[in-house]
Amino acid sequence: MKAVILAGGTGTRLMPLTSYINKHMLPVGRHPMIHHGIESLRRAGINDILIITNRQSAGTFIQYFGSGEDRKVSLVYRIQEGAGGIADALQLARPFIADGEKFLVLLGDNLFEEDLTPYIHDFRQQQDGAMVLLKEVDDPHRYGIPVFDASGAIKHIEEKPAEPQSNLSVTGLYMYSSDVFERIENISPSSRGELEITDLNNLYAAAGLLTYRTLAGWWMDAGTFESLKEASARYWDIEY
Repeated sequence: MKAVILAGGTGTRLMPLTSYINKHMLPVGRHPMIHHGIESLRRAGINDILIITNRQSAGTFIQYFGSGEDRKVSLVYRIQEGAGGIADALQLARPFIADGEKFLVLLGDNLFEEDLTPYIHDFRQQQDGAMVLLKEVDDPHRYGIPVFDASGAIKHIEEKPAEPQSNLSVTGLYMYSSDVFERIENISPSSRGELEITDLNNLYAAAGLLTYRTLAGWWMDAGTFESLKEASARYWDIEY
């Protein structure tokens, strides 16, 4: 499988640091944040990776990673020119993914303790649809929270609900087949003018095609100062 890492955005929760550096290049332990995501993918057997970022940050990524040869992966880059949302950025991966091919999407500020290999294996055995990874959190009102039907399937995902129906959060790792690009064409911009990944995943859920697995190890969205500090402590002694 191939992977797409989304590493654009403005990083408003990490201002003023992100006024001069892309948040995915902020240090987490002894490496930039995105370095850990790439390493997680490599350990799971994914070596072909597309990084989607903005024009201002592309040079920084290329200077640090180059072609990816030093990390034993193959990296290519594409530029998202505007702030059109996660699903909008994902459309830029269309030339990278062959028809009928399955692939993984990772938000560059998401960090996972577990080996991703078993989850990727399960998705590869899945006939069609999409898969998300869930994790229990203490503050579910900050995340996308799945609502389940009587059979335990995901009916839909509520984004930052005031009254969450569970404490399971959708993490920033999604698995799709190439039909995702056609589905993106069927979603409309949200109130903030962006194509939202939750709306995309809800198309799959409405069709009964969104499966999930629940993580046992820790997961972090390192997009705040508090989580960035915690992530750095967890990764401090890790060398690759």
